[in-house]
Amino acid sequence: MKNIFVSDVMTREPVVIGPNASLLECAKKMVRKKVGSLLIAENKKLLGFIDQKDILWALVKKSKADLSKIKAIDISPKKIMTIKSDASIHETISRMKKFKFEKLPVVDKGKLEGIITVRDILNFNPEFYPELEEFAKIKEEAEKLKRVEKARLKPSIEEGICEECGERDSLYRINGMLVCESCRNSI
Repeated sequence: MKNIFVSDVMTREPVVIGPNASLLECAKKMVRKKVGSLLIAENKKLLGFIDQKDILWALVKKSKADLSKIKAIDISPKKIMTIKSDASIHETISRMKKFKFEKLPVVDKGKLEGIITVRDILNFNPEFYPELEEFAKIKEEAEKLKRVEKARLKPSIEEGICEECGERDSLYRINGMLVCESCRNSI
């Protein structure tokens, strides 16, 4: 299997969006194309990557901003892990496991060539399933640890005056503010 390369199994026509596309446009395209992520590119040059989690993050963190005003490139990670089309599938799986990614953009000589996903690899050769199943377990364990840490950091409940609406109630610490349940739900 060492003679199987990324170019053999990658998706050659990934779903791409321009850097100035709004998050609303991104969300619509993801729904329309039935994908969970988009590559941000212009003239075959990879500029970024955006997925459903990024859009949800923007909804929560920038709730006052309109989704049609936030550009995809503004919330894309600055550094993007890529792979070359002549990389072996074993190298690809190793990189995916090491960095806990389920997909990697394929870039050669600065030009976006496609994307390779765990699904691409499994569709091509299901014998990789045990190796990728291990990757999924590692990812799930990391998610569990994040959930446990989040539970430890849950806001404590105190009695007092809400810093948002001024009403006396049980308060929760959200973004450094003490707010009542009603204001907490609207933040």
